[in-house]
Amino acid sequence: MNVETLMRLLWLLPIVALLFGYKLVLRVFGVVLIPEDSLGVVNKKFVIIGKNRTLPDGAIVALNGEAGLQADTLAPGVHFWLWPWQYLVTLQKFTTIQEGKIGVVESSDGRPLAAGRVLAKKVDCNSFQDARTFLQNGGERGPQITVIPPGTYRINTALFSVTEESVLEIDDNMVGVVTTKEGKSLKTGEIAGGEIQNHNMFQDGQAFLDNGGFKGLQEQVMLAGRYFINPRFATVELKEMTTVPIAHVGVVIAYVGAEGVDVSGKEFKHGNLVSRGQKGVWADPLDPGKYPINPYTHKLECVPTANVVLNWATGKTESHKLDEKLSTITVRSSDGFSFNLDVSQIIHIPRNDAPLVIARFGNVANLVTQVLEPTIGNYFRNAAQSSDVIEFLKARRQRQEDARKSISEALQEYNVGAVNTLIGDIVPPAELMKTLTDRKLAEQEKVTYETQRLAEVTRKELEQAKAQAATQAKVVDAERSVAIAEFTAQAAVKQAEGEAASKTVNAKADAEVLTVVGKAQAEKTTAVGTAEAEVIQKKTNAVGQSNYAIMEVGRALADNKIKLVPDIMAGGTGNGDGGNSLVNVLLAGLIQNGLKNGNGHKEPPAQG
Repeated sequence: MNVETLMRLLWLLPIVALLFGYKLVLRVFGVVLIPEDSLGVVNKKFVIIGKNRTLPDGAIVALNGEAGLQADTLAPGVHFWLWPWQYLVTLQKFTTIQEGKIGVVESSDGRPLAAGRVLAKKVDCNSFQDARTFLQNGGERGPQITVIPPGTYRINTALFSVTEESVLEIDDNMVGVVTTKEGKSLKTGEIAGGEIQNHNMFQDGQAFLDNGGFKGLQEQVMLAGRYFINPRFATVELKEMTTVPIAHVGVVIAYVGAEGVDVSGKEFKHGNLVSRGQKGVWADPLDPGKYPINPYTHKLECVPTANVVLNWATGKTESHKLDEKLSTITVRSSDGFSFNLDVSQIIHIPRNDAPLVIARFGNVANLVTQVLEPTIGNYFRNAAQSSDVIEFLKARRQRQEDARKSISEALQEYNVGAVNTLIGDIVPPAELMKTLTDRKLAEQEKVTYETQRLAEVTRKELEQAKAQAATQAKVVDAERSVAIAEFTAQAAVKQAEGEAASKTVNAKADAEVLTVVGKAQAEKTTAVGTAEAEVIQKKTNAVGQSNYAIMEVGRALADNKIKLVPDIMAGGTGNGDGGNSLVNVLLAGLIQNGLKNGNGHKEPPAQG
């Protein structure tokens, strides 16, 4: 085609564009317009001349102008000499990876994967935007280990297919447990790959592989954050952080790591303790806190360091649930009765002894079932067989103290401290309980009767007190009267004593006076009597004794006015002896007169 012909054709372009549309016209003349948000994927239909007319065997994308899908794409803009009968240009929107997503790439061309590999190695190709570089630098077909972060990319979709996947989000207090699908095989006996450096937390899969990473479960865990993890390279399982509560320590049992050297000492023969990072039971426990521990490679046994209460009581359990399988202890006494008793045991495990307990038993629950349950149960069964039920009940406090000492000594061997042993409810046999109840009721009735009796006594005393209080005024009056009478009597006594003393003095005076008067009268009487006697003697001597007597009788008769001659005379002897009768009468009158006077004093006879 000469220049003149070409110029004519160019003049016809506006007319054709008006008639058929400018894009069609441009396409007819080998011009391709690529929009700003797209790229052009070119498929070369044939090659007329040249040595690279067909693709190599197995190839899908052409690098050297061969017929077929071309590695190079058309950028936005105008492109010439792409005749429609030779080139098929397909517009393809840019590949956009949304925020919160990653692009997982799979190549349809490249070198075959190496034996045992499931992901193609990383090739620097501008995030898969340079297909030519990818293929020329040894890019492999299949799933790619490298992912595309969020953004917009000019990717040849004839070579690469891109799938969006969510980015990995790990929340606070969570860890990610990683399992890789690519890497070296683990050694026999190993369950997880060790920690690998410089792979940006599994986001750079190629670096992980280059540094010797192993396929499978990984010991290293991922902490909270956002990660671009290729899900075809690794899966991540989210787990909560391991928490060691307050009043506990965490004993770590490691299933991975180097073979450890036992640091428990020669005296401990029930297991090995190793240093941190080694395989086995770590000798140094973890204090309370949160730890990013892989639960598949490390096991954490929480051991309480505060006092732990274990209940041997059916239906009763503490929050730690260590005693949920324990039940009331059934024992048999020496008298053949079976009875139940509840027991509570308080134990303490020191912090530094916690690894020894775990090395020996595996966990605290095994300590309870293997040591505490048989030890305490057998102790109380043996103790019950040494006494009858009543004695066991009465000696409860002593039994409890003996149990504490005995169980404490037994648990020291297992690095466990026994704080206290408490006997709870004791349930004797029903038949024995009825006997005890009847006896107790009888005792209580006795106490009740005694109380009632005392109440009656008290009531009686109260009534007496009330009566006494009611008569208190009278009693006071009587007491005052008695007191007054006593005072009056005492005054009378005093007065009588005074009068007696006075009379005694007067009597003494009277006696003295009478004595003096008596003496005087006696002397007078004596003198008078003497004088009278002398006179009488003289008279007697003068008249004669008998005549004097008659004279005296007659005078006495006269003094007493007694008739000398009775008015009537009677009797007599008939002999006319009147003198004797007269004498008798005179003597009788004299005697009578003497008796009347009483003092024997006779007046002297009257003269003449």
